[in-house]
Amino acid sequence: MPDNRPYRIAITGPESTGKSTLARNLARRLGAPWVPEFARYYLPLLDRHYEESDLIDILQGQLRWEQNHSQFARHLLFCDTDPLVIKIWSIYKYGRCHPLIEETCYTHRYTLHLLCQPDLPWAPDPLRENPDASERQELYDFYKKELIALDAPFVEIGGDTLQRCQTALSAIFR
Repeated sequence: MPDNRPYRIAITGPESTGKSTLARNLARRLGAPWVPEFARYYLPLLDRHYEESDLIDILQGQLRWEQNHSQFARHLLFCDTDPLVIKIWSIYKYGRCHPLIEETCYTHRYTLHLLCQPDLPWAPDPLRENPDASERQELYDFYKKELIALDAPFVEIGGDTLQRCQTALSAIFR
């Protein structure tokens, strides 16, 4: 594990791929804070369906939460999403991405990204929009391509909950 503190780990990937479960499990196991997904708190408070302009608020809220949680991180900070999630969702849903979101993907860096594969069964949720397996795979491939383009360090995470945790731990401590 590098010596920069905190070691910030972004858990990323398509919907319903176990990101929140992995973030919580790793944080619990390693005694580290984790940053929940801001959109899960923001979207239910809207009195309307979300719009493209809401993505900027979600990005800024997520980054604020990450900054606040980092104050409690001695060595590790698990982030249950990252700006890349917002970028990919924006492009997938609206066909474009606000320059601030795009720029943040390049300037707000993580020590490691854990890219969750869509090999878990779809779990219905009022905030999820893409239950189709082929769309989930298409989104996964998009994430992988973007991480490579960003030259971001990442490890692909798949399998059941235990396998995912073991792969993540191996990646964190190599």
